[in-house]
Amino acid sequence: MMTQSPVWQLATGTVEAVNGNLVSILFDGPAISGEKIYVEVEGIEIKGEIIEIASRIAKAQMFEDTKGIRLGSKVTFSGELIEAELGPGLLNLVVDGIGSPLADVAEKAGYFMERGIEIPTLDRKRNWEFTPTAKIGDQVTRGVELGFVIEGRVRHKIMVPFKLQGVYTIAWLAKTGHFTVETPIAKLFDQNGQEISVNMLQKWPIKNRLIAGHPRSKDRLLETGMRAIDTMFPIVMGSTTCSPGPFGAGKTVIQHLISKYANVDIVIIVACGERAGEVVEVITEFPHLLDPRYHEPLMNRTTIICNTSSMPVAARESSIYMGITIAEYYRQMGLNVLLLADSTSRWAQAMREVSARLEEIPGEEAFPAYLTSRIHSFYERAGVIETPNHKLGSISIIGAVSPAGGNFDEPVTQATLMVVDTFLCLSRGLSDQRRYPAISRDLSWSSNVDIAADFLSKQAPDWKYSVETARKILLEGLEIEKRMDVVGEDAIQMSDYVTYLKKELFDFSYLQQNAFDQEDVYCPLERQIEIMKIFDEIFASPFLFKNHDSARKSFMGLQNDLKNLNYTAFRSDSYLENKARIEKRIEEMLDVCK
Repeated sequence: MMTQSPVWQLATGTVEAVNGNLVSILFDGPAISGEKIYVEVEGIEIKGEIIEIASRIAKAQMFEDTKGIRLGSKVTFSGELIEAELGPGLLNLVVDGIGSPLADVAEKAGYFMERGIEIPTLDRKRNWEFTPTAKIGDQVTRGVELGFVIEGRVRHKIMVPFKLQGVYTIAWLAKTGHFTVETPIAKLFDQNGQEISVNMLQKWPIKNRLIAGHPRSKDRLLETGMRAIDTMFPIVMGSTTCSPGPFGAGKTVIQHLISKYANVDIVIIVACGERAGEVVEVITEFPHLLDPRYHEPLMNRTTIICNTSSMPVAARESSIYMGITIAEYYRQMGLNVLLLADSTSRWAQAMREVSARLEEIPGEEAFPAYLTSRIHSFYERAGVIETPNHKLGSISIIGAVSPAGGNFDEPVTQATLMVVDTFLCLSRGLSDQRRYPAISRDLSWSSNVDIAADFLSKQAPDWKYSVETARKILLEGLEIEKRMDVVGEDAIQMSDYVTYLKKELFDFSYLQQNAFDQEDVYCPLERQIEIMKIFDEIFASPFLFKNHDSARKSFMGLQNDLKNLNYTAFRSDSYLENKARIEKRIEEMLDVCK
């Protein structure tokens, strides 16, 4: 953070009207869209944000209950936008949509949250051991590293404030020592000789994109350990993904498993407008989950932005932008960040409610006409960049969508599909059959298959061919299954029946995983490649049995062997024995078909 003084006279105003969480303000003086304001009510001040200005009337959405606001209530203008506090201490933190730590709020207010409580995101009293890396006299620009502190396992870089434009000279830099986030650790001179004091805390407007550096292409696979995703619908670092699905299809479980096993440095979870029970479950479970890589609490590399359905709708929008701003900050350190947003549909519903109160012309299903552009602007903040410190950092976004009635033609899903790289469609039919993860085999898609194939080219030169063959078998098998439902199994010719059995074998033995088994819950890429080689052989073999019964019996035995392989430790004696048994069974099946 840098020390600044106001450059204009702040506006003054009074409440003109109240409509739900929307307050109309009669003001005098300079006001800006997005400005943070405070409305006095019953001896306290509640926070809001200006979202529309027309002549001398400003309309603001309030982040707290507007009960008690009266005509003529005093409004204080801050002259600042809604900002995120950025600095050491963000990890292992649970905050609300406007950045107040919920643990501190609970300590101050008790079980029932009171209005008007605003607590800084970062602890002002905690000391951090700062180690300088720059030198006095260095020429620096925004985002250049001045030093670092250790935040858990993260080398948290203290950077030149992103609000500074141009070239600066380091006039003074603190030596190694312990400092709070507000203690000056450097002094810079701009090109006019003006001195600027810098500390470890800086702020950034959450609705403005935070980027210092140059965009780079996406070329590294984000490994989730889920075979259905890594193999069939891969996600790459810096890409965007949406996972729409009906209630009970497993969105939350998939996101939890990805946050636990993904090969990323930082996880940001945005619980946007979900039921309080689900949010409480996340908050209570995460501190007890162990990071499989470091064998320490998963919360040590996680930040949770919490906004339940019972909180004001305006805070849903701010929680989404708060999460992506924190993610951008850690990306500037050269870290790989995963942002999980659950669910963007609740954010869209909040936009619809505010738009209705503003009396704007509605679009499809009463959503605002700018719904698509807002959703796109959020997802477009993902990507890979090369920072000023010559490090590559990335943000990968996985957004859950909750379409009403599982209707994927509704506006939020369609607007999201226009911008994402991967579509993980969750199927009610598969979840009812207990085929988890319930990712639709025919409706899901990914535009990252070629990138994944290039990334795995040394380990698996024919990876793309293997994936395309598997997808072809899946789609053909699904069509044959539909015919079988009409004409019966016996009316299907043997070649088609074998294709159907191959589809079922691949589905049960490869795409499905058991989250309660310590081996099957996570499947590394090396293991996926090895198992896919087995399926390459199976898919290439004709298996023309004499009758349907012998075909079904042979494939059932092969399915059991492959399932047992999934439950054994990789490259263990049991694993090698099961693998040899599978290869022998395939040979026996080919002999029977001769």
